[in-house]
Amino acid sequence: MKQKFRNGNLIEADNGQDKFLKNLYGSTFGRILLKPLVTPVVSNIAGAFLSTKCSCLLIKPFIRSNNIDMSQFEDVKYKNYNEFFSRKIREGARTIDMEATHFISPADSKLTVLPITENARFTLKHTDYSVSSLLKNSELARAYHGGYAFIFRLTVDDYHRYCYVDDGIKEENIHIPGKFHTVNPIANDYYPIYKENTREYSILHGKHFGDIVMMEVGALLVGKIVNLHEKAKVKRGQEKGYFQFGGSTVVLLTKADKVKVDEDILKNSRDGIETVVKFGEKIGVLAL
Repeated sequence: MKQKFRNGNLIEADNGQDKFLKNLYGSTFGRILLKPLVTPVVSNIAGAFLSTKCSCLLIKPFIRSNNIDMSQFEDVKYKNYNEFFSRKIREGARTIDMEATHFISPADSKLTVLPITENARFTLKHTDYSVSSLLKNSELARAYHGGYAFIFRLTVDDYHRYCYVDDGIKEENIHIPGKFHTVNPIANDYYPIYKENTREYSILHGKHFGDIVMMEVGALLVGKIVNLHEKAKVKRGQEKGYFQFGGSTVVLLTKADKVKVDEDILKNSRDGIETVVKFGEKIGVLAL
């Protein structure tokens, strides 16, 4: 999959996860193996193991194989693999853009931004979905026609914590159960992504950008999505939650005439290229 840094440099992403999934999904035998792997029972067992002390044996090989720069993270001794995976960043390693009129990324990720129209079905690497099917709420989906869907795809080497993008009041979490399934684009040739994934969302009544849907999508063998708050008053840049093991996705939905997306991101999205963004980075401005 093609990706671009904000400076315009193009990269061809082909990490170990991509290669593994290409083999898994690209063969009949792999797809036979996949069916039991995505069941809740197997996912729960895997999640439980990754919370044990024995799972620490996986940490160093994972760091080496994914070339993770651990100098960016807190220097602590991890009790298990899940604790390592949801590790915290060092103070100062990420800068939160606090300009009130700037719209920020909630996570380190690869970003695609798509317009929401009345009859739109979004194709994300051959997977079609509507906002209505994503939310399982047609009335709420209609309120976002004319706005944007921001799709932040996290890979295994990314920082797996995410933040609020505006000051405001956060409503309660809405949980949508489903099968755990990979969100890696290679999978999309064979399975619809969002219809099979467990997801959780809430509405942030933002002080500057209006009502924003903030959704987290779980993935293959993820123990769970961990959101830290129910209904609460929150601040821009404040941690909202984190993912346990697995590549995962954050989706933001904004209403019409609220956010003017940075042009490089829009152009990349139109060209089918993801933009590499960081936690707290400016990705747009308040629409005037």
